[in-house]
Amino acid sequence: MMVRSLARSTPTLHVRMPHMLRLAVAALTVATSLPAQQPGVSMAIVGGRVIDGFGGPVIENGVVLVAGERIVAVGREGEVTVPRGATVLDANGMTVMPGLIDMHVHLHILGHGDYKRWDELYGTRDSDLVMPIAARQLLMAGVTTARDLGARLEDILSVKRRIAAGEIPGPRLFVSGPFIQHAPYEEYERDLRWGVSGADDARRKVQRLVDAGVDFIKLIDQDQMTEEEVRAVVETAHRNRLPVVAHAHRMEEIRIGLRMGVDGFEHTGLGTAPGYPDDILQKLSERNSALYWTPTISPLYTLYETGTLFPERLDDPAWRDGMPRDMAQEIRRSLSAIPHLPYYALFPSRIPILPHKFRQLRETGVRMMIGTDAGIPSMFHNDATWREMVKFRELGVPPMEVLQSATLWPARFLRAEDRIGVLASGRYADIILVRGDPLTDMTVMRDVEVVIQGGRRIR
Repeated sequence: MMVRSLARSTPTLHVRMPHMLRLAVAALTVATSLPAQQPGVSMAIVGGRVIDGFGGPVIENGVVLVAGERIVAVGREGEVTVPRGATVLDANGMTVMPGLIDMHVHLHILGHGDYKRWDELYGTRDSDLVMPIAARQLLMAGVTTARDLGARLEDILSVKRRIAAGEIPGPRLFVSGPFIQHAPYEEYERDLRWGVSGADDARRKVQRLVDAGVDFIKLIDQDQMTEEEVRAVVETAHRNRLPVVAHAHRMEEIRIGLRMGVDGFEHTGLGTAPGYPDDILQKLSERNSALYWTPTISPLYTLYETGTLFPERLDDPAWRDGMPRDMAQEIRRSLSAIPHLPYYALFPSRIPILPHKFRQLRETGVRMMIGTDAGIPSMFHNDATWREMVKFRELGVPPMEVLQSATLWPARFLRAEDRIGVLASGRYADIILVRGDPLTDMTVMRDVEVVIQGGRRIR
């Protein structure tokens, strides 16, 4: 558009300007008519269908230029020139899109069926063994950013730093550290679950997390805490400019979370209530533009399907990638009788109500985000994220909205849209390529062929 405008105006300027100025304008007109040369371009992704994450029309036969760790141009072939010397990645037949953001993972567990036994075996190996396995699997699956919602503080911060420094592969991490709740369930969980006793104790513990460098506060079982304790948690976090996310298994958890002003909710409920009551739906509707929800719907389906319909999944070597043999065997044994797990008995009554509850949440207008609870029994980090995306689609979410739920909306919640979540000039070059079109078949997300993180090809 700028080139055409200059071309139209040049004849008029030619009459009125001195000779040297006319030459300068002519030179500028010629220069802007040439394809722009992007300095320092190291990679060009050429020929695929580009979904930039903003939700507008796709770019057919697209070009994405990368210089160092950042994107410098996105457009169509013929409009964006590939500089000589750039490494060209042929994307024909593929969809090019932002790296995925999984908003609910646990790096300290790897799908084992018994949390206490897992802690006994590997609880002291989180940062040097367990978390690096989970982080690498997520990245290889196209998850270039993840939100870890519950881990020992020093372990998760150490792994976050090592990933950021390039020492180990993994998603860009946003972390909460330990849960804040009324009390840990068992003695071995004291480092994972920080109980609070009174408002002053709540403030001290939240401030300790803030000072350590967490990115948000995770609050659970808030219906078992006093309102003064919950208020202290939320106010201390917000005073330090950190958001608070809260469990939403029970209706009273949601009610007190809404009253206290939490910023997001997790899960769709462990109970068997047929739906959300009107008072909660009304409050959600009133806060819809400022409230985010990560429903984590696929774990229920995945665990049921693995335990009942397709136990052969447990023999797939993909989820064992990077694991020591004895660790993989231990996880496999722990899942040999999935129907015997304590909460499995409720599945027949819970699964039929999930579509209705999911639809209720969407109708309130809250922003729904992809999150998987990766790490809980049978939710392996290598395939959790695409399963949640497929389930969103099966429950009626339009495909572009599904993709945005794993890219744009998480980036906005994380206050990082200027860095991640979309393909645009200046953003980190966190890019994935999948063969096929997720807008017509979301299951293609199971086979991410290329992963680029910060301009570096990982896969």
